[in-house]
This record gives sequence, C-alpha cells and structure tokens, in this order.
Amino acid sequence: MAGHSKFKNIMHRKGAQDKKRSALFSKLAREVTVAAKMGLPDPDANARLRAAVNAAKAQSMPKDNIQRAIDKAAGGEGENYEEIRYEGYGPGGVSLIVEALTDNRNRTATNVRTAFSKNGGNLGTSGSVSHGFDRLGLITYPAKAGDADTVFEAALDAGADDVESSEDGHEIWTSVDSLHEVAKALEVKIGEAEGVKLAWKPTIKSEVGDEATAQSLFKLIDTLDDDDDVQTVWGNYEIPDAVMEKLG
Repeated sequence: MAGHSKFKNIMHRKGAQDKKRSALFSKLAREVTVAAKMGLPDPDANARLRAAVNAAKAQSMPKDNIQRAIDKAAGGEGENYEEIRYEGYGPGGVSLIVEALTDNRNRTATNVRTAFSKNGGNLGTSGSVSHGFDRLGLITYPAKAGDADTVFEAALDAGADDVESSEDGHEIWTSVDSLHEVAKALEVKIGEAEGVKLAWKPTIKSEVGDEATAQSLFKLIDTLDDDDDVQTVWGNYEIPDAVMEKLG
C-alpha cells in the first residue's frame, strides 16, 4: 500500500502482490475467454482480445495458458460468462463500482452483497454511483516505458485526452471509441502497453482522511477482489500520503 499513484488510488491495486498467482491467472483467462467468444479468436482482429492477452502477458501468465483459453472459446468450450456491474458505497461514503464475469449470477450477487454488508459498506442499485464516474479508455505503462515528458508527447501525438505519470507508471486516458486506435499508435512509439481496457474514472474524488476508515475500505476491496467472479474494483477514493504511510 505504501507505493501508490493517482490511478492506484482510484483502482485498487490490480493483482496485489499477496494475491495467489493461480487466482490471478484464472481471472485473466476468464477475460481472454469472454473476449475470444465475443469476436474472432485472433488478437490482431479482436481489440478486446488483444487487450486481454496483453494484460495476461503483463502479469507473466504462460503463453500456453493464454492460448488454451483462446482455443476453448474458439471451439465453443468452457463456461459462458455474463458481464455484471454492481454499485455501492464503502466505508466513509466512498463510491465503488464492481465489475464481474460470472457463470452464476445468484452466487456472485450473494457474495458481493455479503462483502459489502460485512465490511462497512452498502450495495446500491444500478446507476446509484456510476453517475459520478466517466466511462473512458485507459492505457497503462510501467515507469520504465519512458519519462513523463516522453510519454506525454507520445500520448498527445497518438490522440489521447489526458496523461497521469508518477514513479509507479503512466496512465493514459482516452475516449471509449478511440481506445484501441490510441493504443495501437502508442505501441509503435513506446512499445506494448501493460494494460488496455475500459475504465471508470471518478469526476469527483472522495478523500479518506483517517487510518481506520482507510483500513476498512481496503478490507472491503480486498474481500471483493478475492472473489473469483470479480474482475475489477473501481472507486472514487483518494488516500492522503500521510495516511498511506501509516498503513505501510
């Protein structure tokens, strides 16, 4: 928790270091399968699949695992996953959006509802918090991709709308429609991205100014993130550096 960027303050650290590798690979494979079933099983001809494959590679998922997920989808095998979004409030009134891929809607809904209720949160109705977020495209690069000026210029030339850089890496924001076009242009300029996906960016941040509330919030997010069906947890929280340092 000590190292964080603006982006990591609004999207809980993806693939936390203490998360079991197998669980992470399972989630990545699920996204690859869904992407491959929704379009052609060819990353070059399927933008969502390409993004899913790149995300898997960024987490060092074995190529065989990735190909197996694509092949299963192409052969009509594997589970049929449904995309579901849940919205609610965490400790301190923080807005949270939970994105899931599930083959059992009732199971996932129960697990998400329980996670909120047992960890100081409240699950809301569809649209209860998403009005406070913009739906945008997000391209992420590690810090080693280049310095802030280099990445900013490359992103600007590629048609991006905004760039946020820190010691942890670079977050490049685009419109939904231009996400994959910008990602392709950036790949030519600064290499393959760590992640390319649709994201929820809060229009207003909610500061969590005390350690206890921050701990409760992270416990809720960790519980959600540990659920196999949950792919991503987005939030509008912002944790001051002083609080983050106390959390260690």
